[in-house]
Amino acid sequence: MTEAYIYDTVRSPRGKGRSDGALHEITPLDLAAQVLASVRDRNGLAPDAVEDIAFGCVSPVGEQGAVITRTAALQAGYAHTTSGIQVNRFCGSGLEASNIASAKVMSGECDLAIGGGVESMSRVPMGSDGGAWPIDPRSAIANYFIPQGISADLIATIYGYSRDDVDAYSVESQKRAAKAWAEKRFAKSILPIRDVIGEVILDHDELMRPETDMQSLGALSPAFQMMGTMMPGFDDIAMMRYPEVEKINHVHHAGNSSGIVDGAAAVLIGNKEAGERLGLKPRARIVSMASIGSEPSIMLTGPEFAAQKAMSRAGMDKGDIDVWELNEAFAAVVLRFMEALNIDHNDINVNGGAIAMGHPLGATGAMILGTVLDELERSGKSTALTTLCIGAGMGTATIIERVN
Repeated sequence: MTEAYIYDTVRSPRGKGRSDGALHEITPLDLAAQVLASVRDRNGLAPDAVEDIAFGCVSPVGEQGAVITRTAALQAGYAHTTSGIQVNRFCGSGLEASNIASAKVMSGECDLAIGGGVESMSRVPMGSDGGAWPIDPRSAIANYFIPQGISADLIATIYGYSRDDVDAYSVESQKRAAKAWAEKRFAKSILPIRDVIGEVILDHDELMRPETDMQSLGALSPAFQMMGTMMPGFDDIAMMRYPEVEKINHVHHAGNSSGIVDGAAAVLIGNKEAGERLGLKPRARIVSMASIGSEPSIMLTGPEFAAQKAMSRAGMDKGDIDVWELNEAFAAVVLRFMEALNIDHNDINVNGGAIAMGHPLGATGAMILGTVLDELERSGKSTALTTLCIGAGMGTATIIERVN
């Protein structure tokens, strides 16, 4: 099988996913087109050099519909011969799209491809696409549907994570993100986003709150307690699925959960021959990829199993991984992952994560793949594993090895 290499990664800053957010004024098409144009231009690629582009998008309706990947490629000036596909694996979509691009290279279908994702959560709100999972009784009842926030609180309850535990993790995420920005650790991959007249409208992650401390988080009320204990009473559904739980401990709130933001990212992936032909230097080799399904009520424990599968496929174990990157959907998700795999906090999410910077659903997986590659190069370390928890009980993971 042909080896696949990452040649470059580009991401937008994350803008607040509200009408007052800096990126709200541009369409998701513009956002996606800007990162695609950047990854082409900064690598000196001809318009027809990239054969296929896979982009994650979790709400592929309205402005994000109609295979936004293909339209964005055309708007960015790629050749008509560059095809595009839109991918939805919920929160794992951006990493899954990058894995699809890698698989196309490995199989010989493409010499050069792009994976990535886009999500404008301010313009196309989460859940805009509808879907049977939460609302069709034949699906929701049979699978004990509960919202992800209740699932996160369920994880905290089952594994014994207190409000102080999840808040302390979140304070550290803010500190790490602020330090990473102060030390310009993201500078290699960040693309300032411009408006229609070419003015820069955002050049940093807009959501960060570096002043966050335990006292400020302690003042926040649990975000999911009402939906759990009152109408429609999702706590009871969770306890029907997990009867050993007597009461859900609601510990998650806006300060220890991932922020709603807008953003886009692109990852340039190709084989060795394409890189040599185009004068590109490979930055990392794709070692292993894996996706799994897991129990759909608790839902957010999938990264543990996806990571184990990716390591097993590569003949590796935990000791072979230098840096870990897990999307911070909720603080308890990361705490459980660290406990399950016995990972030291110093080795995971070393530059902060979605609790501090936000989670643009379809783009996040590609963003954190770029983040962990930048970190490998900064720290001089060798291997990294990137993974995300996914709605309805799934997980996706990718292992990369830095090329010296």
